Amino acid sequence: MSGGDRPPARPPLAALSGQALMERQQALIARSAVLRERMAHDAAPLAASLERADRLLDTLRWLRAHAGVPALGAAAVALWRPRKAWRWAARAWKLWRGWQRLRRLLKG
Repeated sequence: MSGGDRPPARPPLAALSGQALMERQQALIARSAVLRERMAHDAAPLAASLERADRLLDTLRWLRAHAGVPALGAAAVALWRPRKAWRWAARAWKLWRGWQRLRRLLKG
């Protein structure tokens, strides 16, 4: 930071009077409000993506809490389309093995 970019020097907080401390606190509160508004405005384009991500996480939590639902769906597919079920099971197995290998590599 160059010398021209610095805010004016302030006395240490211990040297400020009660009134000066209150004024400084009010200035900081006002600055924080401005920064919060600016951050909310800057983050607005991300809102839709974050909302979708939240919905996906909620769905995954629900599926984890109600594990019987996907198991029942898998059983139905296995009964009505056994060849398709075997194909998907093989894909899932490959993905699982790849994930396990990746985890081992990342752990070192």
